[in-house]
Amino acid sequence: MTDVTAAIAAAAYVVAAILFILALAGLSKHETARAGVVYGMAGMAIAILATLALVIEGSTWAGIVILIVALIVGGTIGLIRAAKVQMTGMPQFIALMHSFVGLAAVLIGWNGYLESAPIASDLVGVHRAEIFIGVFIGAVTFTGSIVAFLKLSARMKSAPLVLPGRNALNIAALVLFVAVTVWFVITPALWLLIVVTVIALLLGWHLVASIGGGDMPVVISMLNSYSGWAAAASGFLLDNDLLIITGALVGSSGAYLSYIMCKAMNRSFLSVIFGGYGIAAPSKGAAEETGEYHETTVVETAQLLANATSVIITPGFGMAVAQAQYPVAELARSLRSRGIEVRFGIHPVAGRLPGHMNVLLAEARVPYDIVLELDEINEDFPGTSVVLVIGANDTVNPAATEEPNSPIAGMPVLEVWKADDVVVFKRSMASGYAGVPNPLFYRDNAHMLFGDAKVRVEEIIRVLAETGARVTG
Repeated sequence: MTDVTAAIAAAAYVVAAILFILALAGLSKHETARAGVVYGMAGMAIAILATLALVIEGSTWAGIVILIVALIVGGTIGLIRAAKVQMTGMPQFIALMHSFVGLAAVLIGWNGYLESAPIASDLVGVHRAEIFIGVFIGAVTFTGSIVAFLKLSARMKSAPLVLPGRNALNIAALVLFVAVTVWFVITPALWLLIVVTVIALLLGWHLVASIGGGDMPVVISMLNSYSGWAAAASGFLLDNDLLIITGALVGSSGAYLSYIMCKAMNRSFLSVIFGGYGIAAPSKGAAEETGEYHETTVVETAQLLANATSVIITPGFGMAVAQAQYPVAELARSLRSRGIEVRFGIHPVAGRLPGHMNVLLAEARVPYDIVLELDEINEDFPGTSVVLVIGANDTVNPAATEEPNSPIAGMPVLEVWKADDVVVFKRSMASGYAGVPNPLFYRDNAHMLFGDAKVRVEEIIRVLAETGARVTG
């Protein structure tokens, strides 16, 4: 490798790092999100080209061919999968992507041990620690992400796994990891590397399996953080400054996002990242809510909306499943054209991915200024004429504030029941993803509109269009 190539690559890495920072800044706001994506793509393109230049100059033709083939195959698979995945499948798709980062970190760590490259005598211990830490973080990320994928895709129950002494198991795994790391640094052996890999794989599985469905959005951002630290650990092993910087950016931003979401949910950050540590397991077989619910019709809902002065729409994962964001946006425009105030109330963990609902509404061109977060809109529900709950469940559950023994007790929720009327769009009376019964459905001012949310919203729009002016009923 010539000094010129190394200098150019180093400069390119600096530019890429700056672009990644700009990407994070851009993605923090709706208005600048597109620019953030462009910055991120440009930074990654520069990073890949610089890395290719370094590798090609120091590799044989066989190595170059293998690298190019790997890039083409991996890139093609990524493009095909990304093009086919629906927004409803994005959470589990991202979880699956995180698992690949973790697996890569494990393989890089093993390669760092088996390759036995010359290491300066004063850095041998540091190198061995890097191997162990990289493998540990990567393995935890790998199996944890696989469990998240299985839960989010309904291939595994969303209820938390509650093993006897689960907290002690997690602590024992961490203590054992520290012990074998010290052992490996002093006296390296292949069997120690195998032991730490197995421990980390089991710990990753148990950590995420022990977290309930209601906390899965936090888990996704947490795994994003883990994948960043795994990448940073790989950067140390590969002596790649950009990988260290990028991993640290992803790791720290993911951890901060997880912390923000935990605060919004009134959850302990440490309890979530340590697999529910310190949280008492919910009583098994929670009784289903019983009572008399009030079923409504499309025409009655249209009458409520046409006679309203203000409407708040609270979407959830059900809106994503029904792909109802476009008719919902059209309904909002129709009501606003009648002089009715329309706003959207977004819970921090609505959907199964941080910002899931915001992305869907932006995709449907809903104006940013009428999309409000929980703390911005919760005080406005009293006095609101109609609230439309479209596919949301756990995020509008009054049990969180009224039932101390509920599994979601203490979690801030959208207090929709304080409005004059609430229309709940659902396919059935089933509980939400967290498996917690919702007493909202049985409130006197709540009306259940059953069926596919997209179809029902489209029918409401047609009724409103046919009646022309205000429907009086």
